[in-house]
Amino acid sequence: MLIQLQGIQKRFGGVTALRGADLSVNAGEVHLLLGENGAGKSTLMKIVSGIVQRDAGSMLWKGQEVSLTTPSQAAEIGIAMVNQEALLATHLTVAENIFLGREERGSFGMINRKKVMQQARELIARHNFPLEAEWRVDRLSPAGKQMVEICRAIQHGSSLLIFDEPTSSLSAAETNEVFRIVRDLKARGMGIIYITHRMDELRQIGDRVTVLRDGHTVHTGALADVSTHHLIAHMVGRNVEAIYEREHLEPGAPVLEVRNLCVKKTGLEKISLTLRAGEITGMAGLIGAGRTELCRAIFGIDPVDSGEVLLHGTPLNARTPREAVQAGVALITEDRQISGLALRMSIGDNVTMANVERISNFGVLKHAMQTELATELGGKMRLKAASPAQLAGTLSGGNQQKVVIAKWLFRQAHVFLFDEPTRGIDIGAKAEVFELMGELARAGAAILMVSSELQELIQVADRIVVMRQGHISGELPQGASQEQIMKLAILDSAA
Repeated sequence: MLIQLQGIQKRFGGVTALRGADLSVNAGEVHLLLGENGAGKSTLMKIVSGIVQRDAGSMLWKGQEVSLTTPSQAAEIGIAMVNQEALLATHLTVAENIFLGREERGSFGMINRKKVMQQARELIARHNFPLEAEWRVDRLSPAGKQMVEICRAIQHGSSLLIFDEPTSSLSAAETNEVFRIVRDLKARGMGIIYITHRMDELRQIGDRVTVLRDGHTVHTGALADVSTHHLIAHMVGRNVEAIYEREHLEPGAPVLEVRNLCVKKTGLEKISLTLRAGEITGMAGLIGAGRTELCRAIFGIDPVDSGEVLLHGTPLNARTPREAVQAGVALITEDRQISGLALRMSIGDNVTMANVERISNFGVLKHAMQTELATELGGKMRLKAASPAQLAGTLSGGNQQKVVIAKWLFRQAHVFLFDEPTRGIDIGAKAEVFELMGELARAGAAILMVSSELQELIQVADRIVVMRQGHISGELPQGASQEQIMKLAILDSAA
């Protein structure tokens, strides 16, 4: 056994993150670590990788008790983490990143760059990575950057590799490549801890599984011995028959119309689309098909070269996001931590920032009103937080997403562009986000839901529009199959 954790406890101030977590990983296995956002997965992995120190419990590494106080100590004994967002020196080459801090030096302490390149090429070839040692990291895809981190861990002699949501922003082809690499590392005797919220990935990659809930271990065992249904029940503490079920109502009048929209900068060509009141329009397509770019163009981020956008029959054509917001259009971005939230500001500040005029008088903010309204919206959103004063960056992914939605509710938007609304959130939070979207639709809002999760689109959307290479390749009614969607996404023809 590589690592064994028993009774791990950790508190941050008055918040208990772990209250008795157990986990063991063998060499040559992929061990899945599951749980809702806030269950304690990240805290447990930070303890394993030396970022955070435990308050109680034991940690055995190859049978010996260890207490890691820094990531460098974890790396020295053979533990490394591949983060969801790669932590690399992007201005350097692949080879320089692999050996960063451990370069072979020659005379007078100078780095032997020729040797570094040679060793990097050998390592890349040995594991059949689709990389070149000379490539600059800033030109790599997210999957490529993760592979550089994997190379660095292997070169440093790691025995245990932690993958934290490695496929959350990857295409299907890139995901399959990550799976191939994980299987290869497993075959070479490395232990893998694999964290994911994508339930469809489990059977493709895992051997054993541990589920955390509310800071303690509620299930451990062979993956083959437990159904996905029971895994979800362990995660959320109740039986879940489906992620979400909604009544599909007859849509109302057109709210937002896109006519022959072209954006040369991002490759959008003659896009025509109508969003109706009370309707959730799904949008599918491969990564790079233009889904996010369409949202950006409607919202005024990218300038439109030709075509028009109508709001309630009147030209919108927002030249800036401010104009779109003032007209009642909201964009819930896929990267909520970068462009959706101010992480170092409070929940109250985030909820009200899109409509500060509503809670201010002659430029003076009414803090009591802000707190009252943020508390009211937080209750409506079933937000799990201590108070509106809590920093947005301290919330789980699902609760951060609720704050983003609350911001646009406070703005009283009536067109919602949801770009990957469930990325990086657990199954319980997904159901709550879908319920909120359903409530918005029932209240008459027009919703565009961009998602790479086809089953979620099928379950939630009233109809599904498919994009391919910058244009709309077709539209499917509610109840369409994944095969029909993928055919339009790849072949540009209906099933």
